[in-house]
Amino acid sequence: MYHIQNRWRLEGRVLRYYGMRRPPFLFKNEVKLPAKKAALISSLPRELDAREVRALGSLIGEQIVTEKDLRRSPEGFEDAVFCVNCCANDYMIPGLEFDVEGRCPMCASADETRELVAVLPVVESVPVSDVSEYDIALFYTGGKDSTYLLYYLSKKLGLRVLALTWEIPFMSDSARASIEGAKLAFPGVRFVSRKLEDGEMRRVYGKLLSIAGNTCACPSLAYVLFYEDLVRLRVPYFAAGNEPAQALGLYFNHFAPRIAFTFAGNKPLNFMLNVGRVLTLRPPLKNGQRQTLMAMKQLAFGDSPVKRIAGYGDELVSNIVIAISEAESVMKPFRQAVKRSSRSGHIPAFVHFDLNSICGGSYDWEKVKKTLVEECGWVPPADSGKALHTSCKIERCKDYTQFVRFRDYKSSMIPFSAIEISLASRNCGRTREQMIYEMREILGFTGNPPCECALMEEYKK
Repeated sequence: MYHIQNRWRLEGRVLRYYGMRRPPFLFKNEVKLPAKKAALISSLPRELDAREVRALGSLIGEQIVTEKDLRRSPEGFEDAVFCVNCCANDYMIPGLEFDVEGRCPMCASADETRELVAVLPVVESVPVSDVSEYDIALFYTGGKDSTYLLYYLSKKLGLRVLALTWEIPFMSDSARASIEGAKLAFPGVRFVSRKLEDGEMRRVYGKLLSIAGNTCACPSLAYVLFYEDLVRLRVPYFAAGNEPAQALGLYFNHFAPRIAFTFAGNKPLNFMLNVGRVLTLRPPLKNGQRQTLMAMKQLAFGDSPVKRIAGYGDELVSNIVIAISEAESVMKPFRQAVKRSSRSGHIPAFVHFDLNSICGGSYDWEKVKKTLVEECGWVPPADSGKALHTSCKIERCKDYTQFVRFRDYKSSMIPFSAIEISLASRNCGRTREQMIYEMREILGFTGNPPCECALMEEYKK
């Protein structure tokens, strides 16, 4: 009896893999089929005669297997197969494959991806501005990562920082307390918070719930709310406090190709793009400004056709783009600000600070948290085991909904926290047992909806 291998799914004339394949097949998740072969596969499971086996050719043994080679997905962490090097496992990431040494694809390709730090220009400092009262803006949540970056920018570098917070109804109690603590610890920082009007927030969240299953819109909506201010105040740079594993997660989720990580440093390509701007009577852009404009245009007007054709659409952001169109009172001025800034060239440069690098080589979670408590007035979550994401009450709900949608073939997006915690577990200063505790007890990889999902359900239309 022949079957379609577990996590492969026939969709029309395409066999699609819902999982993370082992190298060298990491990005080979689709097999396009001729009509006759697709029809034959659609008839499975059944016995195949010798002619039919020959017709399926190289698919036999990989996508099409006999009963004895059919893999089964584990029903919980206790049944999962774990990577020998990190905490990745095939329960948290259904369809996770391992090489002959027992390594997950992230560990097996570690040497090849070591230099993939960010799709933005990577910096360790920025110059003092002579055109603005601020040197840099930071999208600040009160969580571990953005608070550490605030500490680095303000206390270590002595920069004039504008800390921007989008107030969401799901902000954790510890994050709210941490923001108040930071205001006392950083008197030279200007803190600004903003939120959507309740009716518009309900429309945005209601739409996002209907298409994505959760209400997670951070940090995209924050960009929409504050971009006009960044342009008006001539703030030269802005940053977001991102865990080092988050950027690499885009690569392993097929959202950003390898070339995206080298785009910022590609001088010939950026020169040619600037020639195009000059020829259309627009000022050339500096490194980081182009990335800002691309990100803001995506939020304002949706994915570019080139990105969609290339197969690197970002499902997460695409859903948010659809949802935030419900907030017309902020989207209309945002779109106008994007157009005006493109014409004028007054665009803040979006830059990335590698937390591993600015911490001396390793972003050790426990050492970082100690610094934050002692230097920044930071208030840690009640559960000391929580470390990956600390600023939001519905992080578990995001994990759960992404996990269930991926597990049930409703989305091709691998749960982001599953990738991030796996990557982080290699050098974040925590033991394997601590990481597994966080996965099992704190993150949302469960068979039942976390109780916090009730907070999101209030926003159903």
